Amino acid sequence: MIVDCAVYQDGRRAEDTKDLSDALARARAEGGFVWLGLHEPSESEFDHVSREFGLHPLAVEDALHAHQRPKLEVYDDSLFLVFKPVVYESESDAVSSGEVMVFLGDAFVVTVRHGEGSPLTAVRHRLEDELELLAKGPTAVLYAIADATVDHYLEVSTELVTDLEELEAEVFSPDGGGSRNTASRIYRFKRQVLEFRRATGPLAPPMTRLADTGAPGSGVPFVDERARPFFRDVSDHLTRVNESVEALDRLVSDVLSAHLAQMSVRQNDDMRKISAWAAMAAVPTMIAGIYGMNFDHMPELHWVWSYPAVIGVMAVLEVLLYRLFKRRGWL
Repeated sequence: MIVDCAVYQDGRRAEDTKDLSDALARARAEGGFVWLGLHEPSESEFDHVSREFGLHPLAVEDALHAHQRPKLEVYDDSLFLVFKPVVYESESDAVSSGEVMVFLGDAFVVTVRHGEGSPLTAVRHRLEDELELLAKGPTAVLYAIADATVDHYLEVSTELVTDLEELEAEVFSPDGGGSRNTASRIYRFKRQVLEFRRATGPLAPPMTRLADTGAPGSGVPFVDERARPFFRDVSDHLTRVNESVEALDRLVSDVLSAHLAQMSVRQNDDMRKISAWAAMAAVPTMIAGIYGMNFDHMPELHWVWSYPAVIGVMAVLEVLLYRLFKRRGWL
């Protein structure tokens, strides 16, 4: 459905409109631009939009079906970018991602949003308060969306770092690392990092291309070359995010390895204790097996003090075994 549609002239919102053809004609004639925002449009709704703005059919197909990687594609009449905004759900400590597709032309911006994450209403309102920036045209809208998306990546990265610190504290605590749920929590966290990485990693090449510092005229069409420093700033922030994601991925792998190593050590300790107690139990079992027959004054049939002597020998052997296992750390 159409969330918002307006014509902007010199950074000011001129009028809201539903006639896309007339709005685009006026924007081109007066040097302004049209910003059309849609949320999960149907095929019939978007078919009308694509005809009015002359959008490429391959890009239209991507925008309708979503589930795209972040990317930048250049067509004859427009530019097509895909962003994956990320949302951190504090209640479940989970990361979910949506999608924002941006069609950029000479006098229009069409944004298509899928999912509930990162609504563009706040971006539009912020831009409408910055007339000088919005007067730069469609490039300003593209920059604002990229900047808002990457800035939110930084916030999500900070939340994930906090979660990882909590996991580390649990794994290296005296008793928490042995919890049955610890391994599953680490695995779920690794999945969250992977989801985050799928959103941030592929976005780096498009941002680098938009921030291209090559010769004049070598930039991306429909994007003002004077905006390169701004996109370079966004690219720098994205690089920080990607470095943080890489570090998170390595650290969570290390935490999982440490947890498995701790579990292995604990299991070895348990096995040694069980073996030690089994060895101690074997001594009286062996002696009782030899001298446990029903004869008078066993062990040598008629020794009066044989029973207390055997009991004493078993006690001495048990004490010796206990001290031996204790000295070696088995008990």
